[in-house]
Amino acid sequence: MDLKGVLVIVCLCALAITSTDAGIPKCCIRTRNISVRQLVKVVRWERQDSRGVCDIDALRLYQKGKPIPICAHPQVEVFIKKLRDKMPWLQQQKTKRN
Repeated sequence: MDLKGVLVIVCLCALAITSTDAGIPKCCIRTRNISVRQLVKVVRWERQDSRGVCDIDALRLYQKGKPIPICAHPQVEVFIKKLRDKMPWLQQQKTKRN
């Protein structure tokens, strides 16, 4: 195989790895207790399902100004929704960001 063929294969492999995040899912491996002060700072959240690639059910909470999510128990989602209903300014803050 000549040098051009090797270079093409290396470039295609690099493209495949970077476009798929190397096939490694971002899963929570454990959950932790969350304070109300931390819940107020939540900008968005995502559910993690144990029926897929990840091992546990969890809720990934993204806070304002922090790139790494906090992993919480899925029941925390109920508290977040109640908190947003009681404090409408939090709902407005979320819609401004999106």
